[in-house]
Amino acid sequence: MSLLREIALETSSSEDEIEVEYVRNLQNRKKKVYFQRTNRFLTWDENSFLDRFRVSKTVARVLALKLEPFLLPPTTKNFAITPIQQVLIALEYYACGSFQRCIGDTAGVHKSSVSRIIYRVSRAIANMRQEWVSMPQNVQEMEKTATRFYEISAFPKVVGAIDCTHIPIKSPGGEHAENYRNRKLFFSMNVQAICDADMYITNIVARWPGSSHDSHIFNSSVIKGRLEDGEFAGYWLLGDKGYAIKPYLLTPLRDPVTDGEKLYNESQIRTRNVVERMFGCWKKRFPALSMKIRTDLRRVQPIIVATAVLHNICKKMRDPVPPARIVDDDSSDEEDPAYEVNRNDENNRRMLINNYFNRLHR
Repeated sequence: MSLLREIALETSSSEDEIEVEYVRNLQNRKKKVYFQRTNRFLTWDENSFLDRFRVSKTVARVLALKLEPFLLPPTTKNFAITPIQQVLIALEYYACGSFQRCIGDTAGVHKSSVSRIIYRVSRAIANMRQEWVSMPQNVQEMEKTATRFYEISAFPKVVGAIDCTHIPIKSPGGEHAENYRNRKLFFSMNVQAICDADMYITNIVARWPGSSHDSHIFNSSVIKGRLEDGEFAGYWLLGDKGYAIKPYLLTPLRDPVTDGEKLYNESQIRTRNVVERMFGCWKKRFPALSMKIRTDLRRVQPIIVATAVLHNICKKMRDPVPPARIVDDDSSDEEDPAYEVNRNDENNRRMLINNYFNRLHR
């Protein structure tokens, strides 16, 4: 029995009526639209390209070449989107955080393809994290890092500055949505980062909702375990008052009295300030981090980590700093500590003040 006859029996219609309806539906089907895609490397000069994509043409080409094995389409038919076109779509999203339909109209791609491309490219870049985002690996690297920190304000043996920043996101919805509302009442991811004196990101944790306290994120992180295992013995992280004092993490004194204590606080704050400047530089290059990331929650983390990797790549390749855009970055969230100071953990700070800063002041 033919398919038309089976359908006719089920619908009480004749085979001719079914065939006519089928032909009519084919004629009324929406025709597939192919957007025109221009070569944006040729369209824009170097400065205009940097302003629109926040990286130079050189970095974009190197990135596309690096990611080509992961982005190659299975076929060249049907106007397949090339790796370099996919990279530019993702970079444009990081650069403006615009609606994906607008990016698709500019790139000549449907918005559904834009969404998939941003996720695919972000994951591919984020997978380069181990190569581009890492703490010092040996004593020589730790000593070099400490020397660069010492040049800022004479604070010794610093291996990194740590802090958290809020990345705004759209409401994730569901019963746990309010977990992502931070103290400033907008939805966000609270992202922990460690950087060195040259503002390279050396560690990043981008999986906690905006309501999470900075110290809770640190206490749950892998880097804390590495510090407690003595991997960076003899060196310190510097943090703000939102963290508890630890043998490996030094924070400012709440009420400095002596000249040595005041000098310690001044040096600690000036040296730690590099992480605040790093956040500013990171978000200046990729303004989407300061705006609301309008994508599904599961796709937010790859975007954040990908931009951290790109930040380090741009610094390594001495990429020009893109023109500033007016972005209201109200993401700093230093908090009062929710803990009591452990006197044993404070010994290192007290010894450093007595044996170093008191003498330095004289």
